[in-house]
Amino acid sequence: MPASITIPVRGMTCAACQARVQRALQREPGVDSAAVNLMLANAAIRYDPASTTPERLVAAIRATGYDAEAPLVAVSALDEQAARDTEQQHEFVVLRSKAIFALVAGLIAMVGSVPLMVTAANAHRTTIDPLMRAIMDRIAPALRRAIPPLFAAPRQVIAWSLLALTLTVMAWAGRHFYVRAWKAWQHRAADMNTLIAVGTGAALVYSVVATVVPGVFIARALAPDVYYEAVILIIAFILVGNALEARAKRQTATALRALAGLQPRVARVMRDGADLDVPIEAVRRDDEVLIRPGERIPVDGGVIAGESVVDESMLTGEALPVAKRVGDLVVGGTVNGTGALRVRATRVGADSTLAAIVRLMRDAQNSRAPLQQLADRISAVFVPAIIGLSIVTFIVWASTAHDAPVMRGFSAAVAVLIIACPCAMGLAVPTAVMVATGRGAEQGVLIKGGDSLQRAGEVDTVVLDKTGTVTEGAPIVSGVIVAASGRVTVDDLLEFTAAVESLSQHPLAAAIVAERARRGLAVRQATHFSSTSGLGATASVDGHAVVIGNAAMLRHMSIDPEPLAAGLDGVASQRETSVLVAIDGVAAGLISLADPIRVTAAPAIARLQAAGLDVVLLTGDRHDVAESVAHEVGVRRVVAGVLPEGKVAEIARLQREGHVVAMVGDGINDAPALAQADVGIAMGGGTAIALEAADAALMREDLGAVADAIDLSRRAVRVIRQNLFWAFAYNVIAIPIAAGALYPSTGLLLSPVLASAAMAMSSVTVVGNSLRLKR
Repeated sequence: MPASITIPVRGMTCAACQARVQRALQREPGVDSAAVNLMLANAAIRYDPASTTPERLVAAIRATGYDAEAPLVAVSALDEQAARDTEQQHEFVVLRSKAIFALVAGLIAMVGSVPLMVTAANAHRTTIDPLMRAIMDRIAPALRRAIPPLFAAPRQVIAWSLLALTLTVMAWAGRHFYVRAWKAWQHRAADMNTLIAVGTGAALVYSVVATVVPGVFIARALAPDVYYEAVILIIAFILVGNALEARAKRQTATALRALAGLQPRVARVMRDGADLDVPIEAVRRDDEVLIRPGERIPVDGGVIAGESVVDESMLTGEALPVAKRVGDLVVGGTVNGTGALRVRATRVGADSTLAAIVRLMRDAQNSRAPLQQLADRISAVFVPAIIGLSIVTFIVWASTAHDAPVMRGFSAAVAVLIIACPCAMGLAVPTAVMVATGRGAEQGVLIKGGDSLQRAGEVDTVVLDKTGTVTEGAPIVSGVIVAASGRVTVDDLLEFTAAVESLSQHPLAAAIVAERARRGLAVRQATHFSSTSGLGATASVDGHAVVIGNAAMLRHMSIDPEPLAAGLDGVASQRETSVLVAIDGVAAGLISLADPIRVTAAPAIARLQAAGLDVVLLTGDRHDVAESVAHEVGVRRVVAGVLPEGKVAEIARLQREGHVVAMVGDGINDAPALAQADVGIAMGGGTAIALEAADAALMREDLGAVADAIDLSRRAVRVIRQNLFWAFAYNVIAIPIAAGALYPSTGLLLSPVLASAAMAMSSVTVVGNSLRLKR
């Protein structure tokens, strides 16, 4: 049986990093699938334990130059999210500190470099850039008046001081760029860190030569310019971008953090006859837990004492509280109302509903949308291509420029290296998936992955099961008719029937028993119970022979159902089901039952149709019943009387016609159709089998959530495409500008410092665009 593991991967910074780890894992024998996530800094792997081990998977990741460790112990999704939050907060704080230090150092270096710029400008006034000329003509005089000793200091003193400051910034604030670039080089790879390291490293080497042996440049009629301030500011702006990106990443996981924060840390548990506060980790199954008014419920369980109302909005997205009494189930993380409850714990820790929701969301965010493949293909060749383009840029400038060709070529080559941004491509898809799945959870829609999200955004046909989807799926007694003979009253008929049905497993039995309880009728005892499959049942109640079932059952027992014929005709015309009752060999009456249509069904279907979606009702029920339901909720296409295999065939037929189909269902018989559909959506009250087969689960039993899910998916796909367009367009436009494409017509040559600022902001733009989905 395949196994799954999520391995943290440290050191990835861009799409090239992500793609390299992805390829290494997919080449590993025994790996069925691997999804490497730059946002979450991990790799979700499905593998065959007989062919490989977690240790070998970790070794495969490390062989690409990144750090990885297999999880030592299994932890709940809630604990995992808490650890992830702590790590992200630490990352943000460290990056912010480094960015502030580098910015301050860059400001000092800028001021310290002005005397050197003035000297160079006076010697080579006809070849300097407009920016340097502005510094010389406007800023330099003001600084000369403010800091006279700076301009009196020897050139070499200033240059060596700037070198020391630059090395300090590179060794602390920018150290991780060079360490990661070196690791990538050792593994014959290149990534964003390579571009930064090569660009700033080249500028440093150039500046060190100009500082140590300036005569090399002077002998060739070149100014011994230094780029120390550029090196520092490049690192500073990239760190600022990284810090803003880290902060934005934390915002994309707001929904996950909010869910994880719903788990109380303490529960009041009955131990040795006393209620004691214990850590939530110490609560065990079958423990008796006291929940006081206003408290958050710590575990899943069944109410054994008390009555209250519970706010379940965290689970369903619905604000209205739900009444709870003995026998009802409560979910951990929801909020108790005004009454006290005693609950028997049924699911705790990693098995709780809250942990399952967090785990499902984490799995969804670890998955890969198909649109990511485009970014992966480009990132595989992106960095080597940029390095090659940088070399070509230098050669072209050095061989064709008339004024300061080497310096201009060098500046343009560094700008090309710095401005290129593979990280935006790596963030374009996963940021949108994270925000969208988080927003869906807030609306009571759990989308199981990026591929499901993308497919849901492309749906044009929605197929609805009837029972439990359009209808409540829980029959209720809609009427009681007694025979004209008047042998029994309505209450008597219900009491006798409920006594027999209390021993039955038939789906309609619970509705009749519930109706007896609702009316507060007497509970009679049945004996000698016997059921006949497909017909009905018999029993003895208080000495009376009672037969319940359909007309065929009464005839089978030699009882004439004709006295109930008029009632049967009325029930049939109202799409209801009837249970006939005979007492002591005579037809006594009938009980009609109906599966009420959900009050939200018609408005939700209208929303789907207004969004341009075709809606089909697909059911195994009778055609007349299906048509009646369809007419009431506004569905124009009906396919009725089909078995589970017929549902699959109908979905396949729609797909052959070119439709992208979403199937919404809740029962075991819907599972094959949910699996066949392009997108399977399971109602929250459905069976575990249906939920497992689906691509999305609705945590509230409301078809409006289907419209919410499709609308959210469409917006998410739109944002993903916008992100990818921006990531590609930015590079397509920015790289030629950095190389000097605008210089012949405008005289514009982009400074490496401005290039670093543009690169940093490109990633922030992608993340910020994804955050719009939160609204």
